[in-house]
Amino acid sequence: MIFHVLTIFPDFFVGPFAHGVVKRAQDAGLLQIRIHNLRDWTFDRHKTVDDRPFGGGEGMVLKPEPVFLAVESIWPERRPDQKVLLLSAQGRRFDQAMANRLSSEAGLLLICGRYEGVDERVAAHLADDEISIGNYVLSGGELAAAVVIDTVARLLPGVLGNETSAAFDSFQETGHGEGLLDCPHWTRPADFRGWKTPEVLLNGNHEEIRQFRKQQAVEKTRRLRPDLL
Repeated sequence: MIFHVLTIFPDFFVGPFAHGVVKRAQDAGLLQIRIHNLRDWTFDRHKTVDDRPFGGGEGMVLKPEPVFLAVESIWPERRPDQKVLLLSAQGRRFDQAMANRLSSEAGLLLICGRYEGVDERVAAHLADDEISIGNYVLSGGELAAAVVIDTVARLLPGVLGNETSAAFDSFQETGHGEGLLDCPHWTRPADFRGWKTPEVLLNGNHEEIRQFRKQQAVEKTRRLRPDLL
């Protein structure tokens, strides 16, 4: 998969993608991340990408022209499996189910909103979807874009060392099932400061361990995220 990111702060992404599974996946050729500076599609000497909103109000709004020109330049003939996503606080909530769907696409182009927002014509006539990573407001879409890319990337074939790892992640319909939180985990030492690992995890009975983990996943979900039950 190829991820494109359209932003006015291209240097922001030097850090988030230089570590962990995303970095290893890039090095292995399993995915590509291409960062594009929105100001490259402006024509005045100040490289202006924003202007005051019609009707008055606080803040500035990203202009539609450079965004449209950028997307049309990156994908002159966009295919159905190449999706444009606008990251904004007004978008649909990004979740694991959406990440699963996006992981089947050939390419994603993420538009990072800034300032007071983006001209509505971008959402209405250019983007395939407008998404938000949560019920809060960020200074811009760069952090959200990094979250989306990391979440989708780990679902791609070969990115994780163990192909079944993602199936047991929190919120997945596979694994423990029904979109529950992942079960709690313990590791060595078995006895740490008097807090002991549950005996069932030490007895080697795989069916008992599976049942225990499913029960623990349900209990943890009920305690921390009852809305998922």
